[in-house]
Amino acid sequence: MGRHRHRASRPRSPRAPPRLPEVAMSAPTPNSPPVLPDFLTVDEAANLLRVNRKTLYEAIRLGSVPGVVRIGKALRVRRDALVGSSLGQGGPALKEHHS
Repeated sequence: MGRHRHRASRPRSPRAPPRLPEVAMSAPTPNSPPVLPDFLTVDEAANLLRVNRKTLYEAIRLGSVPGVVRIGKALRVRRDALVGSSLGQGGPALKEHHS
């Protein structure tokens, strides 16, 4: 059998973490809006429109929200369709029926 030499354990000297290269990034300003993805969840779209999520689901069900995409069971809303649309302007309010 071969002999194995074991090194005596000695305390390791603390090493500084490796320095990462500095990257120039612009810090978000307090007044800049958050960057949103191209497709929003219903919750994100409701926040953007400042409506209750149930209200938005009802509007989607009625077909009055542009840019809605269904992926399996998930709903996504195109951000630019919401921002550029006249959603809620000039049409009847939800649950309002004209005879």
